[in-house]
Amino acid sequence: MYDFHTHTFLSDGVLSPMELIRRALVSGYHTIAITDHVGFGNQEQVLSILVEDCLRASRQWNITAIPGVELTHVPPQLIDEAASQARRLGAQIVALHGETIVEPVESGTNMAGVKSTSVDILAHPGLLTLEEGKIANQNNVFLELSARKGHSLSNGHVAKIAQQTGASLVLNSDTHHPSDLLNIEHATQIAAGAGLGQKEIAQILNENPLQLLKKISS
Repeated sequence: MYDFHTHTFLSDGVLSPMELIRRALVSGYHTIAITDHVGFGNQEQVLSILVEDCLRASRQWNITAIPGVELTHVPPQLIDEAASQARRLGAQIVALHGETIVEPVESGTNMAGVKSTSVDILAHPGLLTLEEGKIANQNNVFLELSARKGHSLSNGHVAKIAQQTGASLVLNSDTHHPSDLLNIEHATQIAAGAGLGQKEIAQILNENPLQLLKKISS
């Protein structure tokens, strides 16, 4: 199980980073990225903790723990700057809180995200456009299928845009509570519910995570 979108009590989750990593390991995870919500002012504080805890956990346990951020409700014109700042502060994964249909995310956020060379994942992008999907494909920005209630309502649309544009999909839990952590069976059901076939599901759960890991390590 690969999961590139989770939260701890450093933002709106309930577990410490170390406990979340431990629970992910026990749940059968191979890789977990911790991507707490940030803007500009809290990036340094959040990443200083995540970088250290992920490094120590990865050294002690048989799991790859990756420090990251989820840029959340950042004005579109500031997204590339915020993503670049996160990179400098040690974020190995930069997710952007996309235009989910259940929150008042500013219009233009999705486009700013797929255009940024410092954004890796456009999280729960809602009703993204065909043009945004094409740019995501061109810039190697992964589109997220979300396991989270509410955000998952547009998974079918996101999958369709990815199929039409060639953009890469990744399926994430958006964990806030330990019960949110995924297993392969549940992840497979979520992908199937988005209208994907077995071959596409295998690619999303197995091949695309390896492509994302290769991207962030290059």
